[in-house]
Order: sequence, then structure tokens, then C-alpha cells
Amino acid sequence: MAAAWPWLLLWLGAAVLRARPAPPRIRLPLRGGSGLPPAARARRAPEEAERGGGSFVEMIDNLRGKSGQGYYVEMTVGSPPQKLNILVDTGSSNFAVGAAPHPFLRRYYQRQLSSTYRDLRKGVYVPYTQGKWEGELGTDLVTIPHGPNVTVRANIAAITESDKFFINGSNWEGILGLAYAEIARLCGAGFSPNETEALAAVGGSMIIGGIDRSLYVGDIWYTPIRKEWYYEVIIVKLEVNGQDLSMDCKEYNYDKSIVDSGTTNLRLPKKVFEAAVKSIKTASSTEKFPDGFWLGEQLVCWQVGTTPWHIFPVLSLYLMGEATNQSFRITILPQQYLRPVEDVATSQDDCYKFAISQSSTGTVMGAVIMEGFYVVFDRARKRIGFAVSACHVHDEFRTAAVEGPYLHSNMEDCGYNIPQTDESTLMTIAYVMAAICALFMLPLCLMVFQWRCSRCLRHGHDDFADDISLLK
Repeated sequence: MAAAWPWLLLWLGAAVLRARPAPPRIRLPLRGGSGLPPAARARRAPEEAERGGGSFVEMIDNLRGKSGQGYYVEMTVGSPPQKLNILVDTGSSNFAVGAAPHPFLRRYYQRQLSSTYRDLRKGVYVPYTQGKWEGELGTDLVTIPHGPNVTVRANIAAITESDKFFINGSNWEGILGLAYAEIARLCGAGFSPNETEALAAVGGSMIIGGIDRSLYVGDIWYTPIRKEWYYEVIIVKLEVNGQDLSMDCKEYNYDKSIVDSGTTNLRLPKKVFEAAVKSIKTASSTEKFPDGFWLGEQLVCWQVGTTPWHIFPVLSLYLMGEATNQSFRITILPQQYLRPVEDVATSQDDCYKFAISQSSTGTVMGAVIMEGFYVVFDRARKRIGFAVSACHVHDEFRTAAVEGPYLHSNMEDCGYNIPQTDESTLMTIAYVMAAICALFMLPLCLMVFQWRCSRCLRHGHDDFADDISLLK
């Protein structure tokens, strides 16, 4: 299905709805430039101009969801069309929908009701970091009502069994993996004035076919896609309130760094996580928080509208740029890495969860980071672009930013390379191990041989003594 769409744009929400009085004030949209010299801005202008144009009014605001539960778009599957909400995920490449009753699903795909469904008679099983599902592979007609005016036949995995995959209250019934669609973009969005929707609901857009320049300000800065599997990039530096963590840049990318809308948090390798949390704690030391908060296990709450954003630092991620020895910086506000959570005990407070967590599988720039930026997934040119969302939430003193260029040398060395061992090396290792084993076995064999010989000699001597005794 993805191959049929050469351009795809996603526009995710950054602001959060709360159906209660006196919500925090949010100023929209941002105004301002990129901070670039005219020459640098001009270098990218021709390229952006040739890709502009087009009207995407029908596609605006077609995403819904929550950063903690994922963003989804309405799709229709089959003939006659069956409406389903489908999670948009740039960290996977499967298109799968619930096809059996489940306690967390309001509806599901009923293959037997579709005259265009074709069973491929293949089973499929997909595990994730958390959760898994299995089902049956087939094809059917798929359309995005608030998308391009096309219907395509797509491979669909019909999920018949799952474990910890669907999320209660998330309102989506399937997943659309966009890893290596031709172009995929994500961007922060403002809140809808309609506060009758679900609490903490967020709007957004998935636009297919071009660039809507109203969704970002300034310029788009691009970083190369390092490896074509996930959307893997290279991070060259991380700062907390402008203070460099001063770590070997390989640590940031161990064992990979990816951009993934299907992950909620900013996830960091153990060493980086510990260093970052230590710096954030120091910067926000005017208030004390329980250890469980920093581990994502406890919430912190303030009265509505009194969240002290100013005590929390900004984070800056430096990504490798397209130009030689140049990087650019994306600045992340606490409004992004403190994720709003509805407190079950009271509705009188604004409660938040720390959305930076430890990872054992490398750095993951999840939805809480992507919400603040217009993010371009460009497989054709093997790159990912970042720009500031035109509707990014900000406070009185700080705004999110995408700035550059900055000078960094040997940035390629920051990438983590999995050690590769060829066949000849393995054979050499095998021979060496065999030789070592032989050296250890030789003394043992000699000792056994000596023991056997001595026992035989002793046995002969004992027999002779017994014969003498008999003669006497």
C-alpha cells in the first residue's frame, strides 16, 4: 500500500485537551525565523520550492490520539467499506487490523463480510518490545477517507490473537507500519476548540501528496538515514540547559538511534539516561521529586494552571547534518518530556509522567519528541528532516527550535557498528580453540597412561606374592 503513495505527511498534536476550567494558556502559532544566515537559507530554498504547492484542506486534522497511547487515522477496509481507526507507526512496517472480538476493541475487521477479501493462506506472528500478535495474511481494498482520493489493494494481517498489544481506551483497532513508505512526515499540532472530545485527546493531520507549508515555520534541517531498516539516525551530542553531557558520542547511539512514532517516550541507553536524569535533577533542584517519578513509576501534580515549567531544563539533541562536518540542534521543552496524565484520584490537578526512560535497545525518539516538530521521513533521499511546528506549545520564556549549522568532525564515528565476523575468522578461532583443548588434554592423557601402567605393574607383583603364599 505504501508504494502507491509517493508523498506522505503526518501532523501530530502537541497540545493537550483537558475538559476542565482554566486550562494552561497556549499561544498559537509561533512566529519567527530559523536563525540562519540568508546564504544558508537560500541553499535549501530551491529544493523546497520544487516540492511545494497543492491543497491539502481535506486532509487537515485527520489524526486523533494520545501521546501515551498512539495516534490513529480513520481508514476503510473491504467492500462494503468497514471503518477502522488505525495506529500510525513509523517504527514498524506491518499493516494489521483486529479481526476478532477483543475486550479493548469497539469494532473489528470482519473479513467474511467483504466481497473483495482474498485469503493468502499464510499465518503471521509479530512480536514487539511490549506485546505481540498473530493472525492470518490476506489482501483487501483500503482507503483513507480524509486522504488521497485513491483506493489500493493492500496486504493485511488479520489479527486473531494478541497479548498486550491493544490498549484499553486508545480507540484504535489496527496498526499501519510506515517504515519505508516513500515519504512520511510528522508535525506538532494545536488543540481543537471542541472540548467535548475525550480527555487528553490530541488532533493532527496525515497529508499525502506534498508539503503544507502552513504546518511549520523556518527551514527543514535534514539528517541522513544511516541504515535502511528502522529510521536510524546519528546523534552527536546531548545537552541539558546548554550543558554538554560530555560523553563519547557512540554512547548516544548504542546500539542504534531511531525515530519512532509508535514509541511514547524519549528512550535513552542506560549510561546516557543516568547522566541525563542527573543533570535534569540538578537543574530542577528547587523542587524535590520522588525517585519513582524519574523512573516513570509515579506522577507529579500541581493545581490546574500552576505547573512550574520554568524549573525544568530544555534538552538539546544534535543530529548529524547532510553537509560534511556539520550538525544541527533540536531543542526539546519540558512541555514535551513531561507527559500529561489524567489523575484517577482527582480532576483538580495537572498531573504529569516523566517521559524519558531507560532503553536496552538504543535511543528512541518517540512521540513526545516528535509532537513538537514537523518531521520528514524521506526514503527516496535517505534522510529525515526536522522543523519547528507552526503550532508548537511554548511558554513565556522558551520555544522549541531547530537550529544550525554547528561544526562537528568525524560524526560517522559516532554510529554504533555491530561487530561483523566473517567465515575465515570463525575457522581460525575454531582451530585455535581446538589447539588449546589439545594442549590441555595431552597432560591428562599422559597422566592416565602412567596410572594404567603403574596399576598393571602393581597387579603383576601382587599375583606373584599370592603364589608364594600358596606354596608355603
